[in-house]
This record gives sequence, C-alpha cells and structure tokens, in this order.
Amino acid sequence: MNLIPIYQVDAFATHTFEGNPAAVCIMEDQYADHILQSIAAENNLAETAFIWNVASHFSIRWFTPTKEVDLCGHATLASAHVLFKNNLVSSDTVRFDSKSGPLSVTRENDGRLVLDFPKDEFNHIECPNEIIKAINSAISHCVKGKSDYLVQIDSEDALKNIKPDFSLIKKLNARGLIVTAPGHEVDFVSRCFYPQYGIDEDPVTGSAHTTLTPYWAERLNKTDFIAKQISSRGGTLYCSLKNDRVLIGGYAQLYLEGKIYI
Repeated sequence: MNLIPIYQVDAFATHTFEGNPAAVCIMEDQYADHILQSIAAENNLAETAFIWNVASHFSIRWFTPTKEVDLCGHATLASAHVLFKNNLVSSDTVRFDSKSGPLSVTRENDGRLVLDFPKDEFNHIECPNEIIKAINSAISHCVKGKSDYLVQIDSEDALKNIKPDFSLIKKLNARGLIVTAPGHEVDFVSRCFYPQYGIDEDPVTGSAHTTLTPYWAERLNKTDFIAKQISSRGGTLYCSLKNDRVLIGGYAQLYLEGKIYI
C-alpha cells in the first residue's frame, strides 16, 4: 500500500471557507492517469493538483472531477502555499513545469502569493446564441480566448443576478464561459462557469484572469487591477499585465492535511 500526502487549501482566500478549495497531492511515484483522475473524482473539488519534485523545480498536473486541464490558477497557488508552508523550497519563488509551459509563484513579504502565467490571446467575435440565451442579460462585448468565451455585461448587480442555463453553456466548444462587469469597489468582477468539466460555477478561477486581465487592460487603458470573483464563496485577486505575462496575486489558507491510501 502506498501513502500520498494530501492537503486541502482555500486559494484566493484570507480566511478559511472563502476562495476556491483545491486539493494538493505531493507525489513520489508516477501513477497511471486513470488513478490520478480517480483521486480527483474522489476528492470532488474543482481541482486536484499533483506535484512532483524534479531537481531544482517541480512538475504539476491538474484534474477536475472529470478531466485533466491544461492550466489552473487556484490549484497552483494552493500548491505553492503547501510547498512554502512545509519548507520544501529554498527561496521565495517556486517553479513548475506544466502543460502550459513554465510557471512560477513568488511569495511576497506579507504572505501574498503571485502567479506568473502566460497571457491569453483572444479575438473579438459575434456572441453565440447559446451564450445569449444561457445568461439572459444584455451583452456589450464578446471575445473568445484559447480556452474560454468571455462576455461583458453592464453592471455588477446584473452579474450577481444571473441564473445561467448550464445545459446551454455545456454545448459551447470551449472549456467554459467567463462573464464580467465593472466593479463597484474594484476594477472588475466576474463569474466563471465550467459545466463541461463538472463544475457549474467555479468559486475563484485564477486561469480565467489570464483572459480577464488583458481584456480589461484593453477596455480601461491600464495594467494593474484589483478584481473580485463574486461567486457564493468569493475571492479577491490582484492582477498585473506584464508584456506577454499576467501576474495574479492572492492569499491562501490551509484547511486540512492527511494521507491517501492507494
């Protein structure tokens, strides 16, 4: 029997029970993909991250309860939090190899963790009918990024009141749908829907901000933002556009740790 250390971390959270919970498994051995997928399904969280120590850095993979994904922000933030908390890195920056290329997370003096992710490239498009019907709200702009559709609506209040039709969103040829609006107290707010991956609404989505940040940079003619994802749990993100990279900062809280028996 093999034992795998597992941690559950609330990412983009200043207190437990906020932000987006992710599982982090520190791996010593390689396992078949179906085993990793089964662990993620058993955890039944938006994401489970698996990390392996490789010389001076780490490799990372992310699984939802139903599929592997190419990029996940909150589970990467959670992974860095676990590594820093357990003194498994010797500096204030941890580096990961991933399906989306090299990633890094830096720990700042106040404990904020900052993801360094590739900027998404998007195209302005005519909004698909499925999205118009799914959110039933006036859409001012629609873009398509590498993974997601993103639409802007008029206000934070309208965004809070959306009751999406997940069956229509599930038909989109994309990972999912980001809906965004100007914020009352922050630069912009968002909600993110991924029924294609077994997650109707994701609490806080770091990777979505690789699209949201350059989108709002284009709209507001600035590069530094405070953003909130206004799901029921909610979370605050500190975003900066730096050439072809997006820096996404937030805090994390350890909720539990234990062992998986395989």
